[in-house]
Amino acid sequence: MIIGFDFDGTLVDSYTPIEEAFKKALEVRYRWLPFKTLWAKLLTKIELQFERPTFGKHKKKSKPPFFLRTKFFETWFEERAKLTKPIDDSIELLRKLKEAGHTVISFSAEDFIDGMKVRRLKTAGMYDLFDDVIVFGHDMTIDEAFQLVREKYGDETFIWVDDKPWRFIGHGDENTEYVWYYFPFTAKFAEKNREKLALIPHLHVIRDLWSIFDVIERVKQERSP
Repeated sequence: MIIGFDFDGTLVDSYTPIEEAFKKALEVRYRWLPFKTLWAKLLTKIELQFERPTFGKHKKKSKPPFFLRTKFFETWFEERAKLTKPIDDSIELLRKLKEAGHTVISFSAEDFIDGMKVRRLKTAGMYDLFDDVIVFGHDMTIDEAFQLVREKYGDETFIWVDDKPWRFIGHGDENTEYVWYYFPFTAKFAEKNREKLALIPHLHVIRDLWSIFDVIERVKQERSP
C-alpha cells in the first residue's frame, strides 16, 4: 500500500513551540526590541488565525502575503523546526512501515516560504525515510498532488493520514482510505464541524499513530476479493 503522511500535527508536534520560536526569532532578528515575550504572544495569536480551517475549499494554489515571506519568518520557521518533537515515535513508525513493504510518502502543504517544508523535514530527521516527498499549496493544488501520486504509483490503495480531515473533503478517489489522526490542537476545529466529516468516505479515526497498522489490516480485509 501507499501510505501518505501529513507533517505538522501528524508526525510532529510543531504547534506547542510556536510561541517560543517567535521569541527566539525576535531575539535573533530584533535584539533591540523590548517586551519580546509580549510580542511573541501577539504573533502567536495572529499565526493561529492562519491555522483555522476552511472545510472543502482546498481547490486552488495559494501564495502567502509578502510580509510572511520575510527573513524574520524564515528564522521563525528554523527556530520552530529546532523545537519540534516527533509524535508517538513517528520516526520509528516510518521505518517499520517501510520494512513491512509499504511505499511511504510525505504528503503535506508548503509553509509560507517556498522550500521550507523540505528543510523542516530534514531538520526533523525524516526526509530520507520517505520514498517520495510531495508538497502542495504553492505550485500544486491538493488535486494535482494527488494526481501525481497516481501517475507515479498507479491505482494501488492510498492511505492518507492527516490531522486536518477538512483536507479530505472532495479529494482522492475510490481507492483512497482517509485516516484522521486526532491531534488535540487541530481536532477542535473538526469537532465543531462534525457534520462535514460525513462527506468523507472510508474515514478512519486514530489517536495513536501506531494504530495505522490496525487500519492497514482492516483495509486489507475489506478490500480483499
